[in-house]
Amino acid sequence: MRIMQTLVIGALIAAGVGTAFGQGGGGGRGRGPQPPGLALSSPDFEDGGVIPNKYTQADPMPVSPKLEWKNVPAGTQSFVLLMHDPDVSMGKKTDDVTHWMAFNIPGTATELPQGVPNEPKLPDGTIQIQNTGRRVGFMGSGAPPGPYHHYTWELYALDTKLELGPDATRDQVVAAMQGHILGKGVLVGRFHR
Repeated sequence: MRIMQTLVIGALIAAGVGTAFGQGGGGGRGRGPQPPGLALSSPDFEDGGVIPNKYTQADPMPVSPKLEWKNVPAGTQSFVLLMHDPDVSMGKKTDDVTHWMAFNIPGTATELPQGVPNEPKLPDGTIQIQNTGRRVGFMGSGAPPGPYHHYTWELYALDTKLELGPDATRDQVVAAMQGHILGKGVLVGRFHR
């Protein structure tokens, strides 16, 4: 009984000391609550929802959906966007299908419009590289009949612009991002034929 009382009193004292030094529920070290993280969404489908056909290979001329983001971290200089299908394993390796990768999206941007042109370099400085289909820009979702695939858009806020061109590979872009990521937002859509 005495050991239990000592443990309870010790726990209460530790909780009080942690709170006094800002280690309690207020976000840590007296800074207050942390701001919400980078959030990525689309008005064209809900997170976790089914992707409409016009953005998929079910349409002969698919277009990219509109993407919007908020809660951009301070100091953001550019964004990198990666759309991929993690439900596929290519060549019996950990590689998956890259459907779209763009970088050097201006740090002041808060959206990408529907139907981004499939060009290596856009007027605002955004650079798009080849997808797994060996074409520059967006490639619609294309899972065959069967289980839904979870197409994942990842938006990274960076504290720099990348010194790469449209001939870069996904691996090169990811390597250049290391040590520069300020925040990450994720959006998932489902599709199968």
